[in-house]
Amino acid sequence: MGNTDSVVVQKRLARFRPEERPLVEGVFGRLHGDGASGKALTLEMFKSSMDNLASDSMIRRVYRAACCVEAEAGAGAVSGSGKANTAATSGVSREQLVIFLADVLRGTAEERAPVVLAMSQEGAGSSEIVTREQVSQFLQDILSAVVQILVHRGRLQGWKLDRMGDLAMGVKLLAEQMCSELKVSEQGTCDLGCLEDWVFRVSQVSAYLELLVSEGLGVVLSNRPPVTLLPPCLETPWSKLKCLLDLPTLMFLAPQLPDGYSAPWRLLFSTHLHGESFSRMVAGLARQGPTLLLIRDTRGHVFGAFASHAWEMKPQFQGDSRCFLFTVNPRLRVYTATGYNQHFMYLNQNQQTMPNGLGMGGQHGYWGLWLDSDFGCGHSRARPKCTTYGSPQLSGDEEFTLDHVEVWAVGKPTPPEEGEEGRGKRSVLDMDPEVQAIMEMTGKTLHSQGLREPEEDQD
Repeated sequence: MGNTDSVVVQKRLARFRPEERPLVEGVFGRLHGDGASGKALTLEMFKSSMDNLASDSMIRRVYRAACCVEAEAGAGAVSGSGKANTAATSGVSREQLVIFLADVLRGTAEERAPVVLAMSQEGAGSSEIVTREQVSQFLQDILSAVVQILVHRGRLQGWKLDRMGDLAMGVKLLAEQMCSELKVSEQGTCDLGCLEDWVFRVSQVSAYLELLVSEGLGVVLSNRPPVTLLPPCLETPWSKLKCLLDLPTLMFLAPQLPDGYSAPWRLLFSTHLHGESFSRMVAGLARQGPTLLLIRDTRGHVFGAFASHAWEMKPQFQGDSRCFLFTVNPRLRVYTATGYNQHFMYLNQNQQTMPNGLGMGGQHGYWGLWLDSDFGCGHSRARPKCTTYGSPQLSGDEEFTLDHVEVWAVGKPTPPEEGEEGRGKRSVLDMDPEVQAIMEMTGKTLHSQGLREPEEDQD
């Protein structure tokens, strides 16, 4: 390419750094194979580049969007018109490909919205609108491709796909969640303006598009680190675990955490591994920093909570407005603090007058999420919504029975205080029963009682 490039192409290339432009300009020849500059790219050429990373339907969507680019001077956008769609029969020109790459990799929401429109359309239709269902199908295709890329490129960050939840269900739930952000018409349709607003507000759309096109067409720009989309995972006994999380759910939940929570996720507790013990769960939570709690009830509903602070055993509320509740199944949603009250987190055990268990939001007896210290049961009483988080009933039934519980550390552990006993050492209360008796007589609450399990035989 050179001085013969259209003004549109020159402006698009100017978005890339000088050292990146040869890579972008060289994609056409590499896909074409024989280097012929006067010929168009065919669907088969796109398939040869993307076949291992995306489904046939997703590759067709990418090809259709590239074919729809109007490369004349003064244009340079993807069009949903019948004229542009009929170009699919003649292939993708060099100018069309450069504009398409620039709009996907370095474009604005205004420029990416027509790409989404073209990819969401079925076949070579000429409609300027798409339905919510069409957008959902597009999202399911691209989410499946993103997972495929993470697997093939070795970017699972320590997570094990075969030891996690149902991938297909996760894809459907995340696609539905993203579609819920669409401001569709009364007829359930979206025009270009609707899609532009959606792409602007839902940043994952652009992130997934960029990953698919850059990896699928081999345009990995040197100044950008590879997109992972997943938090790192360490110290997880995968051979013994069947995780509640699936990859799409993880891709959704991880960005919901506050900025700076980039520490590797670590499994602290699982009923599959540690049994149904509230004391054992609390012992696993102690001094571990921010945590994510996941619950599946016996009706199959999956839900949970993010605790922004390390849990403390005390009869007062704790935490801050960064805490939130969420549901995974049957719908993927997050419910953040409303500001109505500060009942963010609560953890207590062995009290005579205060509730004993773990709670998030609401008030005593009417929690947004409650696990009883007897374990095995809990409730989510939102009538009609939890005052602290604005969440509805999370569980299948208001009073639910636990099927599986997991707790993940998602931040840095709390550093030990100066002079604190080392891990695994016994408390002075254990070593001197008289001290314990005196504290009880003076009315001191033994908060540490519920934090320790009897020492296990090491043999």
